[in-house]
Amino acid sequence: MTKRDVVFPPGRQALYERNRYSPAVKSNGFLFVSGQVGSREDGSPEPDLEAQVRLAFDNLNAILKAAGCAFGDVVDVTVFIVDPESVLETVWKVLPEYWGDAPHPTLTGVGVTWLYGFQFEIKVIAKLPEPGKAQ
Repeated sequence: MTKRDVVFPPGRQALYERNRYSPAVKSNGFLFVSGQVGSREDGSPEPDLEAQVRLAFDNLNAILKAAGCAFGDVVDVTVFIVDPESVLETVWKVLPEYWGDAPHPTLTGVGVTWLYGFQFEIKVIAKLPEPGKAQ
């Protein structure tokens, strides 16, 4: 069985242990990050959509940072959006604040009907920095 090198962001380990999943796993030079939502520290959804999307990115960036990465190391993104037709404009308004400069990562968008009370979720795969190389 492959050893899982799990990455936990500061202050949220209990949330992941309670829900029985890893926030991110390092494997073969990559970081596989579980879907991140705009949850507050207690796990409840941020009700405002724009603030929820920002919080999802903040939660994602906390995991990337804990692994020694940044969003610029992300090579693949999957977003899940409840009712994308009505909320996509709001979601896309926030992305440039976090996305960075080109070249951008690959992107897959999936419209869904339910995200456990959330409207937006983002999961990524990032290339881990090579040991000894500065970021």
